[in-house]
Amino acid sequence: MSIAVMCSGGDAAGMNPGVKQFVEYSFELGLKPYLIYDGLEGLIDGDIKEATHERVGGIIHRGGTVIRSSRSKRFFDIEFRKQAFENLKEKGIDKLVVFGGDGSFRAMRQFYHDFGINFVGIPTTIDNDIFGTDYCLGVDTALNVIRTSIDDIRDTAASFKRAFVIETMGRDCGYLALVSALTSGAEMLVVPEMENDFESLKTKFKQQIKDGRSYIIAIVAEGSGKTDEVCEWFKTDIGMDSRASTIGHIQRGGSPSVFDRLMAFEFAKLSIDKLMLKADDRNVIVYKDSKFDFVSIDYIGSQKYQIKSDLIKLAEKLVR
Repeated sequence: MSIAVMCSGGDAAGMNPGVKQFVEYSFELGLKPYLIYDGLEGLIDGDIKEATHERVGGIIHRGGTVIRSSRSKRFFDIEFRKQAFENLKEKGIDKLVVFGGDGSFRAMRQFYHDFGINFVGIPTTIDNDIFGTDYCLGVDTALNVIRTSIDDIRDTAASFKRAFVIETMGRDCGYLALVSALTSGAEMLVVPEMENDFESLKTKFKQQIKDGRSYIIAIVAEGSGKTDEVCEWFKTDIGMDSRASTIGHIQRGGSPSVFDRLMAFEFAKLSIDKLMLKADDRNVIVYKDSKFDFVSIDYIGSQKYQIKSDLIKLAEKLVR
């Protein structure tokens, strides 16, 4: 029985440990594993190679994905999906494990309805913005990268009596910014999910500066679009020299954390086990309330992801 794995959408630390576990567990079960290179684009172009221990040796500590990833507009055309199906059919592959996000899973659902290729989607995005799961593969490593960056920037902020406005990734979701602000001891947070009371913050910071505070760390989510605005606010309203620092794509890289590696192993193993059963519409694995489960694509897309209320409550002191 042949089975394949691919990565789709943005890369995230944990993909490589997941691919490695996919190959090794497939061999344990007597399956014939394949690697699809370049995601959906590679699926269309037939860049599919039989997996070997050599191909996945020494990758567990590496960030990103050795089989690469992509986004594909072509896959939304039935002719290209048919081409992808023929590529899989040629190798006898009728089961896929897909590391990706909501868009990737929806593409796979259409593929399943078109040609009967069964799949399991593993939520993989540093944004951690997929509804139905508390955790997406890669977010823990990204948070650790951000933590290190903030700790380093704090040294400079303290040395020059400045406010540093640090922008994190996350698209429209403020999870990375909020958790990073809490765990790095930041003084201010700006995320799309919460409303800032700038007048209250102004009063608080001016009093703290009067009492001896020499620097301020503010964490801003990119989805808020307020990095420059907050930086200027510190200069004009607080009277403190400020600098903006965008951490950028280093948040996607780095050696996967221990937690992301372990979760990648669990996700890959349970996904293969699920594919060995009769196919149904519960084809996305999630981690909710410290338990693994399978839910449908429709459930994943039924609501927008929301940060847990207890985390929001913890962060209230940073927005007003």
